[in-house]
Amino acid sequence: MNAMTDSLCVGQDEKSSTTTPTDQTRRSRRNVLKHAGLASVIFLAGCETVVPRGAEPPPAPTPTPPPVTGNLPTDQTHHRIALLVPLSGKNAGVGQSLANATTIALLDTKAQNIRMTSYDTAKGVTAAARKAVSDGNKLIIGPLLSDNVVATANIARPAGVPILSFSNDAGVAGNNVFLLGHIPSQSINRVVGYAKSKGMNRFAALVPNGVYGQRASSTLLRSVKDAGGTVVSIQNFNRDSKSVEAATKKLAQNGSFDAVLLADNGTMAIKAAPYIRKNASGTAKILGTDLWNTSSNLAGAPAMRGAWFASVSDNLYRQYATKYRNRYGRAPFRLSSLGYDSVLLTVKVAQNWKVGTPFPIKQLTDSGGFIGLDGVFRFRRNGISERALEVQEVRSGSFTVIDPAPRGF
Repeated sequence: MNAMTDSLCVGQDEKSSTTTPTDQTRRSRRNVLKHAGLASVIFLAGCETVVPRGAEPPPAPTPTPPPVTGNLPTDQTHHRIALLVPLSGKNAGVGQSLANATTIALLDTKAQNIRMTSYDTAKGVTAAARKAVSDGNKLIIGPLLSDNVVATANIARPAGVPILSFSNDAGVAGNNVFLLGHIPSQSINRVVGYAKSKGMNRFAALVPNGVYGQRASSTLLRSVKDAGGTVVSIQNFNRDSKSVEAATKKLAQNGSFDAVLLADNGTMAIKAAPYIRKNASGTAKILGTDLWNTSSNLAGAPAMRGAWFASVSDNLYRQYATKYRNRYGRAPFRLSSLGYDSVLLTVKVAQNWKVGTPFPIKQLTDSGGFIGLDGVFRFRRNGISERALEVQEVRSGSFTVIDPAPRGF
C-alpha cells in the first residue's frame, strides 16, 4: 500500500464460505436504496436475526453424487457474488469487518436471490481471484488494497467479471473496475469551495511526502484556481515532529494566508496544529480531509477547535454501528460501511438481472446515483465514485455539521 493511497483507519480460505439470508419471505424489496427506505432497513432490522442460523440444510440424497470439479455447484436461483478481502494476516480486522457488514446488509435487505462467497486475499490475491472466477461468480466485491485490485483485474477482466473495489486509489479505476472508496481529492475540493464561499482567498498547505501528498497538492492547486483564489505556499513534511515544525516555519514566507490545508490523518493534524499557530498563523482557518472523520481524538484537541473538514455524513452510519456492536460485541471499522453499501447497490441492480447472465455493468453508471450508509453516490464512467459530502467543524468534544451534504446530484 502506497503512502495513504488506500486509507485504512472468522477467517475463510480459498475453500470459501457462502452467506445467504435465512428468512424465506418472498416479498420483493423494490425501493431499498431510497432515502426513506434505507434508514428503516437499518433501524427496523435490529429486531431480526442478523446472521444465518447455522449452515444450509443438507441436500437430499441422490443415487449418484455429482463429480468433484473444484467449483461451486450449479445454482439456478442465486446470483453468485464473490467477496475478496483479507481474512487473515495484518489486515484481517478490517477485512472481517467488511465481511460482517455484507452479511448484515444481505439479511437487512432479505435478498433471496444473492449468494455471496468469501475469498481470503491474504493467502494470495491471484489465487483468490482465479478461484472466484472459476466458481462462476459474476461480480467481485473487493479487494481492499490498490495493488490487489490490479492483480484481481488481470484475472477478472478477461472473464468479463466487473469489480466493485473498496480502494480509494483513482489510478486503478476504469475498464470495469469501480471504486467504492472515498476519494481524498473530493473532500479537498469540497472544503476549499466552502472556505472560498466564506470569503477566504489566500490558501496554504501542509502535505506529507509521498503519493498522497503529491495528489493532495495537485488537487489544492486546481481547486483554489477554479474557485478564484490564490495558493501562497505548499510545504511538505515527513511524519515526525521535527519535520512538521520546520515545514510550518516556511509556510508564511510568501505572505499571510486565510486558510491552511492540513492534508493528513487526525493524528498528524493534532501534532501539526500547534506548530501552525506558533510559527505560521494564529488566525488562519485550518482545513482537513475526510481522513479526519475516523479520528476519535481530534475533537478533544484544543488546537483543532474551529477547524473545518469535508466527509460523508455519519447519520445513517451511527445506526449501523450500533447494530453492528450489538451483534458482534465490538465497533466496526469505519471503512466497513463500504461493504454494506456494496450489497445495497448489488441488490438494487439484481432486481432486473437474470440469474446466470453477466452482471449489467451499465446500470452502475446511472446518473441518478445510489443511496447508502455514506449518503448519495454515483459512479462516473471512469469507475471513480462521486459522493455528496458535508462540511463539519471541530468543536469542543464533537464534530458539528455546518454545511449539509446535497441530497442528490
